[in-house]
Amino acid sequence: MPTPTLEVNGQAVTLPDSAQATLLHVLRNDLGLNGPKYGCGLGQCGACTVWVDGVPARACVIPAQGVAGRCITTLEGLTGLSTQPGLHPVQQAFIDEQAAQCGYCLNGMVMMAAALLARDPEPSEAAIRRELSRNLCRCGTHVEIVRAVQRAVVLLRGAGEGA
Repeated sequence: MPTPTLEVNGQAVTLPDSAQATLLHVLRNDLGLNGPKYGCGLGQCGACTVWVDGVPARACVIPAQGVAGRCITTLEGLTGLSTQPGLHPVQQAFIDEQAAQCGYCLNGMVMMAAALLARDPEPSEAAIRRELSRNLCRCGTHVEIVRAVQRAVVLLRGAGEGA
């Protein structure tokens, strides 16, 4: 039987033998990718959000073996999706707007925002709030986070690229 692999941020990765490991465990503990965070462990807070084949997913509840053969993008891999050098425009917008306090929710917020902007390059404020509503921020930087997504719209428009 062939060894199960997946693509993480453009690189082929062999999955560990553990049938119990979650995708989050493999990303953080085996691959050293610390963008996705362990929050609730129930897929409810959004801190562990990654993209599986371009769609946001909660890595803490996905068995690693269940995504064999799929493409995974983490916060670390988001920069590789930009046509401009440096950070992805969504990441830059979060920095510009100082949209993080403790930073724990930041991974999920950035990944969800980038996914939204890939689908809808000009979302309304209501659409932004709706998209991010399932990602929890306990520090209360929601105003700055929404502002960062709005700034990312402008940055992406100026860069001539989708998220």
